[in-house]
Amino acid sequence: MLHPSVDSLKDKIDSKYTLVTIASKRARELQEVKNELLTVYKSKKNVGKALEEIAAGALTKRTQDQSIIYEDEV
Repeated sequence: MLHPSVDSLKDKIDSKYTLVTIASKRARELQEVKNELLTVYKSKKNVGKALEEIAAGALTKRTQDQSIIYEDEV
């Protein structure tokens, strides 16, 4: 069984696609830098640790700065 559950994660992040994006970027950061936000993790893998951080509220979605224009939006 997956811990934390997808339902509990969807309460924190509105979209499953956003959830996957945030978790994957954080897992990559954990792999490269190893700066853990929680003191105790149930998971040994970085993706599981990222999901646990989201469930604990230590990792949240940032709002996009509306004043920045990206190349693909031009």
